Amino acid sequence: MRYFIELSYDGTRYHGWQSQPNAISVQETIEKALSTLLRKDVAIVGAGRTDAGVHAQQMFAHFETANVEEDLAYRLNAFLPKDIAIRSVRAVNAEAHARFDATARTYEYWIARRKDPFLIDKAYQFSMPLDLAVMNEAAEVLLTYNDFQCFSRSKTDVKTYHCKIEAAFWQEREDLLVFTITADRFLRNMVRAIVGTLLEVGQEKLEIEDLKRIIESKDRREAGASAPAQGLYLTQVEYPQHIFING
Repeated sequence: MRYFIELSYDGTRYHGWQSQPNAISVQETIEKALSTLLRKDVAIVGAGRTDAGVHAQQMFAHFETANVEEDLAYRLNAFLPKDIAIRSVRAVNAEAHARFDATARTYEYWIARRKDPFLIDKAYQFSMPLDLAVMNEAAEVLLTYNDFQCFSRSKTDVKTYHCKIEAAFWQEREDLLVFTITADRFLRNMVRAIVGTLLEVGQEKLEIEDLKRIIESKDRREAGASAPAQGLYLTQVEYPQHIFING
């Protein structure tokens, strides 16, 4: 039977989501805990792959096993380190896929506008003056395009660079400046590259027309430097309700 795990994690000490040789990952940590509890090797498939240092307020993964006990989420949390939390374990249809069935994903990028020792690994500390209005104007430009090769990590193995961005905007939350972006899919490094480029717009190093030129160039070298990983959060992954058994 197939199950979805809903979880969250602080990515500070992990080398990203995906298992890899000689480095600790979120995926590997959960697989070890599941395998111990279920007394057999269990592999999980995530909704996406966050990079080293990136956080997730909501993430999903699926795995297969015989019927599980109702307290599996509680037992998993007891096995897992404090920086990974399981929210739920839910039965899904046999063909449900954590990655391919996701209809939308939302990321936030946090920028601390003043030095804050409690946000060292949780936000990008950036004190340079920024024009928030023009940054929001630039963010709206993203909604008019669908090819974002210019923001994709080079040498990535994808069949298409097309993404449908549904929302993109900046807002102030006390001493934080937060960028929110929702799309049907994201390319590797895409959000951090967009943030880095929009920060250049906010500092008047680039104009709106420059952003359009960058997107149309399809050249990663034309876009701004990627913003640091610690400010990035996967905040929501959406699925059609029909894939879940009993709603």
